[in-house]
Amino acid sequence: MRWVYRTGLVVMIAIAIGFGYFWYTFQSPYGYEAPTNPPIVDRRLEHHTVFVYGTLRYAPIRWLVMGRAGTATPATLPGYVRDELDISPAPNKQVDGYTLSITSDELKQLDRYEHLGKRYRRVNVKLASNQSAWVYQRL
Repeated sequence: MRWVYRTGLVVMIAIAIGFGYFWYTFQSPYGYEAPTNPPIVDRRLEHHTVFVYGTLRYAPIRWLVMGRAGTATPATLPGYVRDELDISPAPNKQVDGYTLSITSDELKQLDRYEHLGKRYRRVNVKLASNQSAWVYQRL
Protein backbone atom coordinates (compact mmCIF):
# COMPACT_ATOMS: atom_id res chain seq x y z
CA MET A 1 0.00 0.00 0.00
CA ARG A 2 2.95 2.31 0.56
CA TRP A 3 3.91 2.06 -3.12
CA VAL A 4 0.51 3.56 -4.06
CA TYR A 5 1.15 6.52 -1.76
CA ARG A 6 4.71 7.00 -3.04
CA THR A 7 3.64 6.70 -6.69
CA GLY A 8 0.86 9.24 -6.11
CA LEU A 9 3.32 11.58 -4.44
CA VAL A 10 5.80 11.29 -7.32
CA VAL A 11 3.03 11.96 -9.86
CA MET A 12 1.85 15.04 -7.91
CA ILE A 13 5.40 16.41 -7.72
CA ALA A 14 5.90 15.83 -11.46
CA ILE A 15 2.65 17.66 -12.24
CA ALA A 16 3.65 20.57 -10.00
CA ILE A 17 7.05 20.81 -11.68
CA GLY A 18 5.39 20.69 -15.10
CA PHE A 19 2.96 23.49 -14.23
CA GLY A 20 5.79 25.52 -12.72
CA TYR A 21 7.85 25.13 -15.86
CA PHE A 22 4.97 26.21 -18.13
CA TRP A 23 4.15 29.19 -15.92
CA TYR A 24 7.79 30.32 -15.80
CA THR A 25 8.25 29.86 -19.56
CA PHE A 26 5.01 31.39 -20.82
CA GLN A 27 3.58 33.72 -18.17
CA SER A 28 5.95 34.72 -15.40
CA PRO A 29 7.50 38.17 -15.19
CA TYR A 30 10.78 36.55 -14.11
CA GLY A 31 13.66 35.64 -16.37
CA TYR A 32 12.90 38.33 -18.94
CA GLU A 33 13.45 42.05 -18.99
CA ALA A 34 11.82 43.98 -21.83
CA PRO A 35 14.24 45.97 -23.99
CA THR A 36 14.46 49.68 -23.28
CA ASN A 37 13.76 50.59 -26.92
CA PRO A 38 11.30 48.04 -28.33
CA PRO A 39 9.93 48.46 -31.87
CA ILE A 40 7.34 51.24 -31.95
CA VAL A 41 3.77 50.00 -31.65
CA ASP A 42 0.90 52.28 -32.58
CA ARG A 43 -1.31 52.06 -29.48
CA ARG A 44 -4.16 53.69 -31.40
CA LEU A 45 -4.55 50.47 -33.37
CA GLU A 46 -7.03 48.05 -31.89
CA HIS A 47 -5.26 45.02 -33.37
CA HIS A 48 -1.83 44.20 -34.75
CA THR A 49 -0.97 41.57 -37.34
CA VAL A 50 1.81 39.10 -36.53
CA PHE A 51 3.22 36.53 -38.95
CA VAL A 52 4.16 33.28 -37.18
CA TYR A 53 6.21 30.46 -38.69
CA GLY A 54 7.45 28.39 -35.74
CA THR A 55 6.02 27.25 -32.42
CA LEU A 56 3.34 29.96 -32.44
CA ARG A 57 1.68 28.18 -35.38
CA TYR A 58 0.22 25.80 -32.80
CA ALA A 59 -2.97 26.82 -31.00
CA PRO A 60 -2.01 25.25 -27.61
CA ILE A 61 1.23 27.29 -27.51
CA ARG A 62 -0.66 30.51 -28.38
CA TRP A 63 -3.17 29.71 -25.66
CA LEU A 64 -0.38 29.24 -23.10
CA VAL A 65 1.36 32.47 -24.16
CA MET A 66 -1.59 34.82 -24.75
CA GLY A 67 -4.43 33.18 -22.85
CA ARG A 68 -6.30 32.44 -26.08
CA ALA A 69 -5.50 30.61 -29.29
CA GLY A 70 -6.96 33.21 -31.62
CA THR A 71 -7.59 32.60 -35.28
CA ALA A 72 -4.59 31.70 -37.42
CA THR A 73 -4.98 32.61 -41.10
CA PRO A 74 -2.63 30.98 -43.65
CA ALA A 75 -0.11 33.47 -45.06
CA THR A 76 3.14 33.58 -47.01
CA LEU A 77 6.23 35.71 -46.44
CA PRO A 78 8.06 36.18 -49.77
CA GLY A 79 11.80 36.81 -50.01
CA TYR A 80 12.72 34.77 -46.94
CA VAL A 81 13.67 31.20 -46.16
CA ARG A 82 13.08 29.36 -42.88
CA ASP A 83 16.14 27.95 -41.16
CA GLU A 84 14.96 25.99 -38.10
CA LEU A 85 13.98 28.68 -35.55
CA ASP A 86 14.82 31.62 -37.79
CA ILE A 87 14.06 33.23 -41.10
CA SER A 88 16.58 34.99 -43.30
CA PRO A 89 16.37 36.96 -46.53
CA ALA A 90 16.49 34.79 -49.66
CA PRO A 91 15.39 36.00 -53.08
CA ASN A 92 12.87 33.77 -54.89
CA LYS A 93 12.04 31.86 -51.68
CA GLN A 94 9.10 32.04 -49.31
CA VAL A 95 8.08 31.03 -45.81
CA ASP A 96 4.62 29.63 -45.18
CA GLY A 97 3.00 30.42 -41.87
CA TYR A 98 0.00 32.14 -40.36
CA THR A 99 -1.10 35.62 -39.41
CA LEU A 100 -2.65 36.43 -36.06
CA SER A 101 -4.68 39.50 -35.20
CA ILE A 102 -3.72 40.44 -31.64
CA THR A 103 -4.03 43.30 -29.16
CA SER A 104 -1.16 45.45 -27.88
CA ASP A 105 -1.16 43.53 -24.59
CA GLU A 106 -0.96 40.22 -26.45
CA LEU A 107 1.93 41.63 -28.51
CA LYS A 108 3.76 42.30 -25.23
CA GLN A 109 3.10 38.69 -24.19
CA LEU A 110 4.54 37.44 -27.49
CA ASP A 111 7.56 39.73 -26.96
CA ARG A 112 8.10 38.09 -23.57
CA TYR A 113 7.72 34.58 -25.00
CA GLU A 114 10.19 35.32 -27.81
CA HIS A 115 12.55 37.15 -25.40
CA LEU A 116 12.52 40.30 -27.52
CA GLY A 117 15.93 41.93 -27.48
CA LYS A 118 17.73 38.80 -26.23
CA ARG A 119 16.77 35.99 -28.62
CA TYR A 120 14.61 37.70 -31.23
CA ARG A 121 13.91 41.08 -32.70
CA ARG A 122 10.50 42.12 -34.01
CA VAL A 123 10.53 43.57 -37.53
CA ASN A 124 7.81 44.75 -39.87
CA VAL A 125 7.51 42.85 -43.16
CA LYS A 126 5.26 42.82 -46.21
CA LEU A 127 3.41 39.55 -46.82
CA ALA A 128 2.51 38.08 -50.22
CA SER A 129 -1.00 39.50 -49.72
CA ASN A 130 0.65 42.96 -49.51
CA GLN A 131 -0.40 43.12 -45.85
CA SER A 132 2.06 44.54 -43.33
CA ALA A 133 2.86 42.34 -40.32
CA TRP A 134 5.27 41.95 -37.42
CA VAL A 135 7.56 38.92 -37.48
CA TYR A 136 10.13 37.69 -34.97
CA GLN A 137 13.61 37.21 -36.38
CA ARG A 138 16.46 35.60 -34.45
CA LEU A 139 19.28 37.87 -33.27
